[in-house]
Amino acid sequence: MSETLDERLGERLADLRIARGWSLDELAERSGVSRATLSRVERGETSATAVMLGKLCAAFGWTLSRLMMAVEPQSPALVAKSEQPVWTDPATGFVRRAISPPTPELRGEMIMGTLPPGAVIAYDRPPSIGLEHHLYLLEGMLDLAVGGVEYRLSPGDCLRYRLTGPSRFVALGDVPARYVIAIIAG
Repeated sequence: MSETLDERLGERLADLRIARGWSLDELAERSGVSRATLSRVERGETSATAVMLGKLCAAFGWTLSRLMMAVEPQSPALVAKSEQPVWTDPATGFVRRAISPPTPELRGEMIMGTLPPGAVIAYDRPPSIGLEHHLYLLEGMLDLAVGGVEYRLSPGDCLRYRLTGPSRFVALGDVPARYVIAIIAG
């Protein structure tokens, strides 16, 4: 029986913590995620939420994409839709599709996000300061707060920014907000 994504993710998070010599208590303090929750996630007993993964990535100094790349199969040059890793946030229903997963030889990546109507995802800090984002809204309405400024996007709008502080995504209206983010590492 093959491991689930949650199990592989939990193992990778445990490996990162152990490699730094951190106890569960120390990681809990650094990330703001409870020790009990960290323990369950590391054992693959529960799914991590997008916000939780954001906090853990910030503690480790990794991007979420780098973490997901470490647990997802390596991608060839052509990434067929059927081979694009998909992850769903159990807390919000947010769906993340890695349409162009990161690779060691390329700096950019592309993510498709689908945020259900009324869903909110708030990150208190970026996983890596200064990541360049280009977010293109395909459908729905999206409020995005970044750098202390709130932007309301309509289909066809593109917001370009560097991620340096907290951010918040809010799907407005009665249809999902579906968007593509191009992320370029420094």
